[in-house]
Amino acid sequence: EQKIASHHQLHLSNSFVEIMRASLLPCVAAITAVGVFTSDSSVCAFSNLPTDKCLARVSPHNRPSLFMSTATDKDTTALTDSGLLKRDRYVATNRFSVRPGREAKFEKRWATRKSRLATLDGFKYFHLMRRVTLNDDGTTTYAGGEDKESSQGNYVSFTIWDKKSQFSAWRKGEAFKEAHGGTSIGAFVTTMVSSAMVLKGAPRPAFYDGLLVQSTTPSTDMLPKIVDGWREVDADGKSNLPAECFIACNQFFVSPDNAAAFEKRWAERESALKECDGFVAFSMLRRDISGNKGHGTVPVSDAEPSYQSTTIWKDRASFDKWREGSAFKRAHGQTAGGDKPAEKPQPPAPLWSKPPAPMFYEGTLVISGAEGA
Repeated sequence: EQKIASHHQLHLSNSFVEIMRASLLPCVAAITAVGVFTSDSSVCAFSNLPTDKCLARVSPHNRPSLFMSTATDKDTTALTDSGLLKRDRYVATNRFSVRPGREAKFEKRWATRKSRLATLDGFKYFHLMRRVTLNDDGTTTYAGGEDKESSQGNYVSFTIWDKKSQFSAWRKGEAFKEAHGGTSIGAFVTTMVSSAMVLKGAPRPAFYDGLLVQSTTPSTDMLPKIVDGWREVDADGKSNLPAECFIACNQFFVSPDNAAAFEKRWAERESALKECDGFVAFSMLRRDISGNKGHGTVPVSDAEPSYQSTTIWKDRASFDKWREGSAFKRAHGQTAGGDKPAEKPQPPAPLWSKPPAPMFYEGTLVISGAEGA
């Protein structure tokens, strides 16, 4: 009887594992709610399929890319063979659609997560962004979106790495598993269930080559308190975390044929950002389609920008002061009186397929290396 009972227990245990595997594999994208994304190899650890077959199921097909990242960490020249700028940094983001009323809970999960990000080789900078609209009185209003499409990206995680290879090493290492609840099936299930309660659908990762990087070195007293590689802040899940920076973005829709000319124009423009009070960092982000792999990724269409300028400011007031000042006018080809100089010829045709789209965010949970972004 004991042998029969043991046999039934073993059978039930094996059946449970198979059910868990079958259920979790298709839903694995939702686990990314508290992190950047989940690697294919991590997912296949929960599958009973051979690794090669599992990867074939969960990985996206190879697709023709609009902007393949061609620079390597060992490149020393300024341009790639195709005439594009070589990256200065590598930027990993994840775009979330947080359910209405769940914003504070979402922020708390980020604030209290287990992570040692700041201790990792190649890490430069991190913040969590919540999308806002600008009010005329200098304040901001959270822009959560009204439906599934408009709510996508109402929160964005933003991590800057020195090199793409260092980002890849983190993605495959133990620190990634710890931060994403992937150390056990129990932690995996808990993360997945919690994600479904806070998010509308799976997050959408997006990766970029950081070009034309400018960054200030933060003073010691301005560096946030870090404990074991992560922020130590009070988060009750009821109130939003305070804004610690302001981010101004401009999305550009540039075809591959115009990419080199677009980058050249930005590289040659006058910039005095480092002279402006409250300036933290700038980078022109070029979408790296070769990094568009892993769970939650979707094919990149013409509806998504191929470039995005990203400027980090100390606060909204610093951004407004720059926008109203002479440095902004010089950078945008205007005179002190606001007129464009007549002697500067206009380009024969725009370098983008539709007008740029500005986006604004408040940043919280800022983590910065000693040298800045």
